[in-house]
Amino acid sequence: MHSTANFRGAIFMCLAMAGFTCNDALVKSVTGVMNSGQIMLVRGLFTSVLVLLLARHFGALRPFRHIWTPAVALRVVAEVFASITYIFALGQIPLANASAILQALPLAVTLGAALFLHEPVGWRRWLAILIGFLGVLIVIRPGPEGFTWAALSVVASVVFAAIRDLCTRRIDPAIPSLFISVITATVITLTGAVLIVPLGGWQPMSMGSLGTLAAASILLLVGYQFIVLAMRNREIGIIAPFRYTSLIWSIGIGILFFSEEPDVWMITGVAVIVASGLYTFARERRRRAPALAQESEPASS
Repeated sequence: MHSTANFRGAIFMCLAMAGFTCNDALVKSVTGVMNSGQIMLVRGLFTSVLVLLLARHFGALRPFRHIWTPAVALRVVAEVFASITYIFALGQIPLANASAILQALPLAVTLGAALFLHEPVGWRRWLAILIGFLGVLIVIRPGPEGFTWAALSVVASVVFAAIRDLCTRRIDPAIPSLFISVITATVITLTGAVLIVPLGGWQPMSMGSLGTLAAASILLLVGYQFIVLAMRNREIGIIAPFRYTSLIWSIGIGILFFSEEPDVWMITGVAVIVASGLYTFARERRRRAPALAQESEPASS
């Protein structure tokens, strides 16, 4: 039962990463003509309408008082700040670099699960987490050229995204995933509207930019829905490493559409982060193997 659920969770995670990364690429393409608040508002309007229609069609709408449920409220707040910090970074650094730093998220989630959800983590996985975060420093390259506010903004986004994913585990299963997406999209849209003036005011948009954000909203919706499906009622230590599939997308898109060339620092840092993450994945599988084997044994008569 757990194996089947985790397999589905892995597939959902891969689909979520494809949606989020392609959305990131489209958002990055318009960061030069409008501020982060305007992007969040326009993209959020499209996303909110789409997800609201889907939720209504599937009967997933619930009273909005559920937003005050602690797990839901904290998840939404974390998602808002994760979006703000990451969109800011996309306009300042290469897509592949931002994605590379974001690969520390599985490690951050594993760390958070150990600290706040009391999931067991042995000394080997603690060491792997530490090494993974050192990999982040390699990507950032502490110094005048690498250690920028944009890079730190991605690190902040990792923290907020980890909080989001951990909160997802605490949400009542009776609350539909689509309804969680409705709440999230709505709050992000309203936050974008509030931020437009402080970030420089409204900028005129071409039809091309509007179409780009409309496409981004569809991809964001894909990411929203599948990330919730991936993280609910699954084993975080097993599902989280499948986030690394986003690297394939981000590096390829960066090369093809933004003329970005990954440097040796980024490649080395990514290798360290991914290796440490995969090690935690292997240790988690080994730790859970006896319990899963026991569950699969037929009950004696």
